[in-house]
Amino acid sequence: MNRVAQSIGKWLATYLSKELEINGTAPPSNPLHLQASLRPGDVLLVEGNTRLSGAIKYLTQSTWSHAALYVGNHFPDHIPADHCLIDADTVHGVRSTSLEKFSNLHTRICRPIGLSEQECAMVTMAAISQIGHQYDLRNVIDLARYLFPTPPVPTRFRRQLLSLGSGDPTRAICSTLIAQAFGSIRYPIIANENKRPEAATLARDYQPRLFNPKHFSLLTPRDFDVSPYFAIIKPTVESGFNFHNLEWVE
Repeated sequence: MNRVAQSIGKWLATYLSKELEINGTAPPSNPLHLQASLRPGDVLLVEGNTRLSGAIKYLTQSTWSHAALYVGNHFPDHIPADHCLIDADTVHGVRSTSLEKFSNLHTRICRPIGLSEQECAMVTMAAISQIGHQYDLRNVIDLARYLFPTPPVPTRFRRQLLSLGSGDPTRAICSTLIAQAFGSIRYPIIANENKRPEAATLARDYQPRLFNPKHFSLLTPRDFDVSPYFAIIKPTVESGFNFHNLEWVE
């Protein structure tokens, strides 16, 4: 990316990352319940409230515009004690951050299935090693094309409007950062779209052994939500929700 494009990208990143007064599709989780439910390796999806969030949600046909990886206390000593997440921010690049950053936003926990403690540690360390890398500003420029105004793009074409970005390994967006971390242990996220399998392959005990992954640079926060390899964790349920304790307003 040349200097002019980089300068434009930085200006756009600052402008598009400004928070707006937008009502989420659901209320945020209780911060204490959210903290208690998260485990290292979990992906925290966020319904953002910025101009950039609107473009991502529109193009991906999803509630989610941002993703962060929960790493717990695996950080080096120089990282602030309350930091427990890794994400890629448009302005600050790949960084550590606290859960408080997203406490007022609608979130969802996506948990990878079947990882050992060692494998979780490998994923979190892969993400931590990327701290300091820059955000892929080419992705910001690409997304900005669909903000003013929102174009009447047919649904089936919206995902194709997200480009691969610069391809520079020292630059990332939030979902590619996390995808690469899971890629370090070859953990699947979502496959390329294939034709509908034959009826014989729909047996209940059928498990595909060949995985054709979608390229990490094409993955979005939504893919962790729809992935068949991640469980959805609801903090309210995990905290021991009992509907008998509700007091209904007449």
